[in-house]
Amino acid sequence: MPELPEVETVCRGMDKALRGRTIAEVHTHREGLRAPFPAKLAEKLAGKQIIHCRRRAKYIVAELDNGQNLVIHLGMSGQIFLMAPGHIYKQRKHDHLIMKFDDGSQLAFNDARRFGIVLLLDKSELETHPSFRDLGPEPLERSFTGKKLAQLLAGKKTDMKAALMDQRVVAGLGNIYVSEALFLAGISPKRKAGTIKGGEADALVSAVKKVLNAAIKAGGSTLKDYRQADGELGYFQHRFAVYDREGKPCPGCTCDVKKTRGITRIVQGGRSSFYCPRKQA
Repeated sequence: MPELPEVETVCRGMDKALRGRTIAEVHTHREGLRAPFPAKLAEKLAGKQIIHCRRRAKYIVAELDNGQNLVIHLGMSGQIFLMAPGHIYKQRKHDHLIMKFDDGSQLAFNDARRFGIVLLLDKSELETHPSFRDLGPEPLERSFTGKKLAQLLAGKKTDMKAALMDQRVVAGLGNIYVSEALFLAGISPKRKAGTIKGGEADALVSAVKKVLNAAIKAGGSTLKDYRQADGELGYFQHRFAVYDREGKPCPGCTCDVKKTRGITRIVQGGRSSFYCPRKQA
């Protein structure tokens, strides 16, 4: 599933290409994905101008000039493709939503596994809709501090991996970047969440921000389906410290990897966690 850096990268690509553009036509090629498309979607979007595209957690939010918001969640395998004016676009097998704009540019939402979702929400619904109302703070905002994280984790007996992936605690974090941030902060994914306080909470927040910003700068991570909105791959997978590197040395390793077996993989909540037992306590 695309995580925060991937969704942020797509949003920035959409904003650059579509800000100020007016939607000319909308075509849907099935009734919906994880949920039905909003009723009369094409009719409601036609003629509306895109004011700004931004991200909330793992959702793409396109603000329209009538006060509504087109919301897209990429699900497990969703991709956004942007085509410049004059580009002859050949529809792909799993293109379920295609939008055409006043300058001739186009957007296609492709989702092979159909776990994505498309919503059309009024501005007032962005905090009250079931998809948004329980979301935690954005990890890249200044208000997300070590003190705030410690408050959110206080009393929690779940392990750190599960706590950071809980969207009610922090919005947008997923399996890859939690593993990377915990390594950078020197905290084991098996630690009880409620034990993270003070300096450790500060270090973890700093690590989260550093990892996410580096991943966004690299265009996200392409492991399977993900591509940027212009079709380019992400490159952060080449900089993973621990994720998907079981048995390999961690950055700065001074161990005898033949004895220590290098980076360890464990399963937590049905998901793989990667960490260094010698550097993460």
